[in-house]
Amino acid sequence: MKHILSPYLPEHATDAAFELIKHYGVNLKIVNERVTRHGDYRRDHNGLHQITVNASLNKYRFLITLIHEIAHLAAFEKYGRNIKPHGDEWKSTFQKLMVPFIRPEIFPNQLLPLLARHFRNPKASSDTDATLAIALKQFDDRSEKNYIFELPYGSHFRIHNGKIFKKGAQRVKRFECLEISTGRVYLFNPNAEVELVP
Repeated sequence: MKHILSPYLPEHATDAAFELIKHYGVNLKIVNERVTRHGDYRRDHNGLHQITVNASLNKYRFLITLIHEIAHLAAFEKYGRNIKPHGDEWKSTFQKLMVPFIRPEIFPNQLLPLLARHFRNPKASSDTDATLAIALKQFDDRSEKNYIFELPYGSHFRIHNGKIFKKGAQRVKRFECLEISTGRVYLFNPNAEVELVP
């Protein structure tokens, strides 16, 4: 199992991550990309702990996602299944499990201060921390996607489901964007990945 896992993780994180998988009895599946999530955890009808993580993630995002999902399992085991999925119990568990990985042998130096800040109060998704998401993105394989914040005001873009929008004004943290076919306005995070339409 460890040799299957190692291509997806930073070299010096593989042993510790594998130990967590063994300790919690995780059945890990590395799956094709899902647009809506990086990974998930569920306990199946046989009581087995199933974690899936997208194969397309870069090594650093893969590690963060894997530990995020193991933290769900660990928090449910410690505090019971009635806790909020991303509540205080999960946050403290995620912090505790992640701290040993936040070191220069595992993460590049430019990510370390961003990770330290993020893990003071981790969010349900690292994508909601725009600064961290953008920093992690630089380690992805190059794609034809842009971030919404990079696009000029008034430009048109396509999202993963084929819908086309026009970029509007920024409202606090998010951008108002008009869906062309319906005229409805939607709010997008600045780090949402989209395809520019000429």
